[in-house]
Amino acid sequence: MKKILILSSVLLLLASCQSAKQVPYLQNVDEIPADVLAKATYVPEQILMPGDLLDITVMATDRVSVQPFNRRVVDLSKSSGSLTSDELNFYLVDNSGYIDMPVLGRIYVQGMTKSELENYIREEIYPKYIHEVPAVTVRFENFRISVTGDVAKPGSFVVPNERINVLEAIAMAGDLNITGRRDNVLLVRVNADGSRTTARLDLTDKDLILSPYFYLQQNDVLYVEPNVSKARSSTVVPPTASLAISIIGSALSVASLIMTILNFTNITK
Repeated sequence: MKKILILSSVLLLLASCQSAKQVPYLQNVDEIPADVLAKATYVPEQILMPGDLLDITVMATDRVSVQPFNRRVVDLSKSSGSLTSDELNFYLVDNSGYIDMPVLGRIYVQGMTKSELENYIREEIYPKYIHEVPAVTVRFENFRISVTGDVAKPGSFVVPNERINVLEAIAMAGDLNITGRRDNVLLVRVNADGSRTTARLDLTDKDLILSPYFYLQQNDVLYVEPNVSKARSSTVVPPTASLAISIIGSALSVASLIMTILNFTNITK
């Protein structure tokens, strides 16, 4: 009996160790050289594409001179209703990739980065319209990502600072459930030309932090697959029946293991 208890404990310990190895993220990340890790902090600029809502502001010391390039300024304290995009400096990139700015007219922005658009507007305004170089800022107003699948709180999330990596996105969704596959997360990305790119990410792999997909872009979607056991239980039988089957299966496995050990013990006597 003592031998049975020892062997059972060892087997359970091995099983728990195997499961634990599948849970931590970025395993052995400390092994990445510091100089290599430093390069991974670079975040590529977001590319403008149809559907983006941009906040564009033009500023200068002479406010009157740049006023025509900004949409009407609204006193929020006196506003009685909701504001429209025409009352703020918001510009929607249309399906053809254009925005329509005061004075400058239609500008093709699809495929540009924010800094490229800022430079373009600055060069169009100065010195043609004003006598000083204006400060131009472009920000996303609808930068969002989505996380779905086997996570605690699936949904779409707004990212105010326009910078987010895969692990931060997972955290916003409440982390993966214990049954979620950490080694095969699907990333779906819409490119500036409308095409789609997909990539499989292993959250347990230390090299994920070096991946070009570590930092997300606007409209990225992460899908977390359930592991095999959960996938089977959710598609074949109801959750209650699945739990009962799982318990019975585990009991049978333990009984079978005990019988095997008993037979082995009798043989060796």
